[in-house]
Amino acid sequence: MMLRALRRRIAAGLWSLAVPALTLAQAPSAAPAPAAAAQRADCPPLPQPLDPAAIPQALRAARDHGLLWRVEQGGRTSWLYGTVHAAKRDWMLPGPTVLAAVRASDRVALELDLLDPAVARALQAAMRAPAGTPPLPPALARRLAAQRDAACADPSLAELRPELQVASLAVMAARRDGIDPAYGIDLVLSGLARGLGKPVVSLESVELQVGVLASNDPQETAAAVATGLEQLEGPAARDTLTTLATAWADGRAQLLESYGQWCDCMRTPEEKKAFEQLVVDRNPGLARSIAAEHRAGQSVFAAVGALHMVGPRGLPALLAREGFRVERVQWPAQGAAAADTPAR
Repeated sequence: MMLRALRRRIAAGLWSLAVPALTLAQAPSAAPAPAAAAQRADCPPLPQPLDPAAIPQALRAARDHGLLWRVEQGGRTSWLYGTVHAAKRDWMLPGPTVLAAVRASDRVALELDLLDPAVARALQAAMRAPAGTPPLPPALARRLAAQRDAACADPSLAELRPELQVASLAVMAARRDGIDPAYGIDLVLSGLARGLGKPVVSLESVELQVGVLASNDPQETAAAVATGLEQLEGPAARDTLTTLATAWADGRAQLLESYGQWCDCMRTPEEKKAFEQLVVDRNPGLARSIAAEHRAGQSVFAAVGALHMVGPRGLPALLAREGFRVERVQWPAQGAAAADTPAR
């Protein structure tokens, strides 16, 4: 009886996110509107919401995906979980090991809790270009509009700052392969926490996240958009996202760590600097926030994009250097298939 009641509570929390996750103009990605996508036969398939009646059974069949670390200090255990912001529908629900870690925690910590109305409002405001912002050069604006059209994006995407439009389109690039931001793992974890009655906290601010993606300098904006469009106009964006999401699903930390070697996105010093700012430079702040939650007496399940987890400057390594005992958790059913060296 207790197990069935727990599954009903989890199902209620996951169902609470099914509609927002599929209709909200998400950040950093925007889900396509049914009216726009239904007009053309060449559009990607629309995301399918979770069936609330089927969630308990689906949870029983769910497999563990992603990267999980056990983090211990001061007699308490917390967890680091690497997520992906666009996934396949079959990957959405947590497997037994991840679910047990969430249940064992006092709270869930995300980069941003997109189901928090205050966060959502702040994000929607910050993603729009400030009044008086110079437009893109006409040729660049036409190329960006062509990519929005090719992606069957909701018209509201055009209201966002140009760099954020490109970021959104990049996360939408593999929808024809079934990898959709509407199935993002962070959103599922936020709904799961609510179903379990656990607080959800944001590890970063809206201003920080938007600040690393967008610039108020028109020249910097144009250069970033041009680089992003080169990826979108060829196979690079779709191939990179597909490889990234599949590596996450298989728990292949070493492949994620070598991201710069295969993403075709760090060809110039400027691109390398942008990646450092977007991912690596945020890691110390994320690590401090997670450590503060733990040291305040909370067992925290911290879920952050998987690229923040790998390498000598990833979160497991940073927390290990802060005196935490950090150990990679292997999935019981997958064994050595996802094995990598734990952080030291």
